[in-house]
Amino acid sequence: MRRIQTFSAMVLLVSLFLIFFYSTLNLETTYSRMAGPEELLTHPGLHVHERDVKTQHSNTPQPNAYNVSICKDFRKSVPQNAAYWNRLLWSALRNLDKRETLLSHDLDWSRCRETNQELLQTNVHDFTSYPVLFQDFLQAMNCRTPPVLLNQPNKCPSGEGNQTFLLFAIKSNLGNFEQRQAVRETWGREGKLKGGPRVRTVFLLGSSPLDDPDLSQLLSFEARHFGDVVQWDFHESLLNLTLKLNLLFQWTLKYCPNASFVFSGDDDVFVNTPRLIGYMQSLEPSKASRLYVGHVISTANPLRDPRSKYYIPLSFYGGPYPAYAGGGGFLISGALMRPLHSVSRIIPFFPIDDVYAGMCFKALGVSPEANERFQTFDIKEQDRENLCVHKDLFLIHQRSPQQIKKLWKGIHSPLLTC
Repeated sequence: MRRIQTFSAMVLLVSLFLIFFYSTLNLETTYSRMAGPEELLTHPGLHVHERDVKTQHSNTPQPNAYNVSICKDFRKSVPQNAAYWNRLLWSALRNLDKRETLLSHDLDWSRCRETNQELLQTNVHDFTSYPVLFQDFLQAMNCRTPPVLLNQPNKCPSGEGNQTFLLFAIKSNLGNFEQRQAVRETWGREGKLKGGPRVRTVFLLGSSPLDDPDLSQLLSFEARHFGDVVQWDFHESLLNLTLKLNLLFQWTLKYCPNASFVFSGDDDVFVNTPRLIGYMQSLEPSKASRLYVGHVISTANPLRDPRSKYYIPLSFYGGPYPAYAGGGGFLISGALMRPLHSVSRIIPFFPIDDVYAGMCFKALGVSPEANERFQTFDIKEQDRENLCVHKDLFLIHQRSPQQIKKLWKGIHSPLLTC
């Protein structure tokens, strides 16, 4: 009788083990199948390739693949709706919250572009109605690492006396030599300003369209002669300015990681460098380490008119814009470059670069500070010849190379009385 009871107990234990094992296996299979639709919400270019995903093998819980968190205010500001960009973002945030390895944004440049039209139209029902430039942007949303054509790896040497206080990172185009030269001769001149902190300047460029004259040899000579031109192999366009902003994050982290402040701006602005440096030197350390200051646009919304160069289709993005500093020129803390780069790997590219910058800062919980001395939209017409007005400003947009030189000479004239 005892043998029969023992045998029955063993049979019962084995049956329970088999039931548990098959239940676990079924749950894993079900979960794997449920993950499929989630992947369909990600960008078409974000195909999963084993060599592109860096899996973490650790028993210690990790915040996420990029060791970054996205603040609640940013999450609340972006509606969870059917717009394509919104779906991309919330898909990425769900992966982040589940502490899963995010799909890689480091796909090789030669295969990052999405060319499957059926896949694009499945995700964006009116894709074919988008302007050609916008279609091109959407196809290349996952293209973040173009080849470097010209570089300045020694721009910011380390060591005592070489600390970069301010890095001017200026967006420029291939043919804008006059603008670059005006900046070099005036507000972007490198060195120590009257014994003060050190300033360095770099111009960020893409490549020109195939139909434009080939200026590559001239640009190579300019880069060698002045040592301040960085160029990547991507086509210059309004919607590719977001890519250029992201490349600024990447380049600064690699080649100028110790810069105290970084100024991002256009090559047609006038900057009063001594006044700007004086402002930075006056900041409390706590403020200097989380600075995002410029001409702030706080109540902007997407423009839905297809005739506007800033047109954003409703099917692409739904919701308001965050407060952001105008892209003509704004100042940020060097200490924010690494976290900015980290959140930019989570937040999908947006076709307007200064709006995208505002999104990244909001995701970090950093609000833009409005300063009336940044005049991104210019000053009153009657004041444009008044040197005393310019003497107290930090930035004015937009000025020709000749006007920049004239203003710089004027505000520094010993004859000027204000």
